[in-house]
Amino acid sequence: MIEIQIQKKLKSASGEMTLNLDCEIKKGSLVTLYGPSGSGKTTTLRILAGLIKPDEGAIVFDGITWYNKNTFLLPQKRKIGFVFQDYALFPNMTIMENLKFAFDKNGHPNELANLVDMMELGKLVDRKPSEISGGQQQRVALARALAGKPELLLLDEPLSALDFKIRVKLQDYIIKIHKELKITTVLVSHDLGEIMKLSDQVLMLEEGKLVRQGRPEELFFNQNMSGKFKFTGEIIELKKQGFIYIATVLIQENTVKVVLTESDIKEIKLGDKVVVVSKAFNPMIYKVK
Repeated sequence: MIEIQIQKKLKSASGEMTLNLDCEIKKGSLVTLYGPSGSGKTTTLRILAGLIKPDEGAIVFDGITWYNKNTFLLPQKRKIGFVFQDYALFPNMTIMENLKFAFDKNGHPNELANLVDMMELGKLVDRKPSEISGGQQQRVALARALAGKPELLLLDEPLSALDFKIRVKLQDYIIKIHKELKITTVLVSHDLGEIMKLSDQVLMLEEGKLVRQGRPEELFFNQNMSGKFKFTGEIIELKKQGFIYIATVLIQENTVKVVLTESDIKEIKLGDKVVVVSKAFNPMIYKVK
C-alpha cells in the first residue's frame, strides 16, 4: 500500500495553487489520476518518483518511508518504473541497449529475454529508436520501465499521441503486464474509454485538491451500469422521429445510432460525453457526469 499525505505549492496558469493530497493506493491496483490540465496530476507522479520534493507531508510505500520531514529517498532507491509522454529513449542506443541500461543488475539474463518476448520486441532489438514507429517506441519505453523490476509503475499519459488502433493494442499490453506482474500502477489519463478499461480506482483532482475518488463507474456515470459491451463516445446529432429521438454517438472512428425516449432526451444534449451500453442487444446511453 502507498500512503500519501503531501503538500506542494505550484504555479499554474491561473496563479499559485497548493497540491494537497491525502489518500491511499492499494498494493497491486491500477489507479488513474484524472482531472483538467494543471490540476497536479503529473506533479503527483514526479513526487512519487522522487523527481520533485514535497514541501511537507509523508509518503510511505509498503511500510518503507520514502518521504517525511527527516527522510527523502532518492529515485534510484524507490524501485519505480516511469513511462513519460515523450518515451525518453536514448537515441544513440539500440533497443536492446536501452533495455540493458535499465535492467536490474541482479536479474537473470532470461528475465530480459522474457520481457522482450512478452512485449514482442524480438525483431526490433538491434534498431535505434529513430528507426521504429511511435507505437513501437512506446512499447520499448514500457519494457524499459519494467526492466528494473519496479514495485511501482508510473505512466504519464503514455498513449495520448498514438492513433486509436495502436492505443487499444498497447492498453491490452498494460492490462497483461499489470495482471501478470502484479505491479502497483499509477496512470495519468484524460481518455474515458482508457480509464474505464484499465482502472480499478480513479482519483479526481481539481486545482491540486482530491475532490472525488472511487471506481470509474461511480465517478463518471449517473447510475450503475451492467451490460456486455460498453463504449464511450460523444453525442454529435439528435433527431426527432415521431414520438422517439435518434441519437448519433461518435465512438472513436465510428458512429452508433441509439433510440431515445422523451424522458431520455431531457438529460442529454449535443456534445455530451456518454457511454453506450448493450443490454440484451438493446443499446442504452448513460451520460458522463
